[in-house]
Amino acid sequence: MLLEASELALGYAGEPLIQSVSFQVEPGDVLAVVGHNGSGKSTLAKTLLGVIPPLGGALNWPQKRPKTISYLGQRTEFDSRFPLRVRDLAAMGAWHGLGFLGHLKKGKTGGRDPVQEAMERTNIAHIADYPLHVLSAGQLQRALFARTMVQDAPLILLDEPFTAIDQTTEAQLLDLIDDWAAEDRAIILVLHDLSAVLQHCNKALLLGNGRALYGSPREVLTPANLVSHGYISASQATWMEGMYSDKSDEPTGQTKAKDLSNV
Repeated sequence: MLLEASELALGYAGEPLIQSVSFQVEPGDVLAVVGHNGSGKSTLAKTLLGVIPPLGGALNWPQKRPKTISYLGQRTEFDSRFPLRVRDLAAMGAWHGLGFLGHLKKGKTGGRDPVQEAMERTNIAHIADYPLHVLSAGQLQRALFARTMVQDAPLILLDEPFTAIDQTTEAQLLDLIDDWAAEDRAIILVLHDLSAVLQHCNKALLLGNGRALYGSPREVLTPANLVSHGYISASQATWMEGMYSDKSDEPTGQTKAKDLSNV
């Protein structure tokens, strides 16, 4: 096991925003964190990163806390006007691995340059020398994913990584997340798209109204639970009835799920 949270209380200045947060993360897990605005998702991320301490409970790292946790924050936390090229942004992910002489670790395949490899896997190698300010939202997000990849961490924390990008780019980046899980990396993914959660995540943590619920996506993200945790209204819950089927883990009403992704 990589991480175990037990009865965490999260908040600021001694005031808990949410309590009794418990979950487990193992290598290869993709844990979706779902909740309404203000439910504590970003507070949880800051706690996992060590930016703020938990107000109560325990955050345990059975095999010791990783030296590196890859973090990709919300787009509002990044200024694309900063004078960098795409390749420079990707290379920033390697700062923790630079030795005294500044040499990067070799890539995963054939000892190749990890920055070049990351840009190829995110389909941005052809724009490697473009300045960031000319990139589309999707291109910039691919570059940020490349930086995350270069960090080469066992735990990856992604905070709403698909905001303002097209569905094709989202699907390709979700495939990349699947690849990371197959490499036995653990991913904690703050996400609104319920269809993506059901298709790509094996665990879910639902936050809202000061409470947390943890388990498999099918068990946790039911209409009743989403209503009780303040994620959707009772009337919106009726839209979701077609998402669940006894025959499949995938939603049968993906369009309806998308309609609820920004509530």
